[in-house]
Amino acid sequence: MEEIRILIIEDEKPIADILEYDLSREGFLVNCAYTGAQGMEAAEALRPQLVLLDWMLPDISGVDLLKYLTERYNIPVIMLTARGAVEDKVYGISCGADDYITKPFDLREVNVRIRAVLRRLGKTPGQEHREQLKMQDALICEEGRSVTLHGQPVELTPKEFDLLLCLLHHPGQVFTRARLLDTVWGYDFVGDTRTVDIHIQRLRKKLHAEKTIVTVFGVGYKYVPEKG
Repeated sequence: MEEIRILIIEDEKPIADILEYDLSREGFLVNCAYTGAQGMEAAEALRPQLVLLDWMLPDISGVDLLKYLTERYNIPVIMLTARGAVEDKVYGISCGADDYITKPFDLREVNVRIRAVLRRLGKTPGQEHREQLKMQDALICEEGRSVTLHGQPVELTPKEFDLLLCLLHHPGQVFTRARLLDTVWGYDFVGDTRTVDIHIQRLRKKLHAEKTIVTVFGVGYKYVPEKG
């Protein structure tokens, strides 16, 4: 069985310890960091497949660290926080979090949510090999979750990559913003559907895809393959 490495960044050591113990029993390789700075060093050294990240850290804002991890390493992140207001959840997800778990939490819920994120991202064992997809001058490798444009690597966040795959696998099909949120984020999203618009804008800019990722006014978006 493929071993999945999880990094826990949590300043409350009792919480980090119980998460480490439980997830290790579930078969994950687990490391802990207790400050934002330690988390940054651990992410660089370990390159985990997933991060559990506390919102309130003593040295660095959890949201700033979230942006750093997703943009620099393309690592999926689940936020752990006592901040349960809808506005906080919307803000965390819009900043790149793949899921959001409020404290106190049930360890069974944490385990289920981790596996759901890994499954959506194709990081569970037994995934069959997939060939590269092509979009204009961009090559997309599903298995490696990598993108190159004109032979140069393009850094996409986990949500940007998932959104791109969703559109590429359904050429010509129109997706409403609500359906994209449900498909890509994996659960009912409570908040502003402009989150989709922001991610689409970033994809277009990074991949020069203004003519292939098309807006269907009043509805949503679709992928239109280039002709020829």
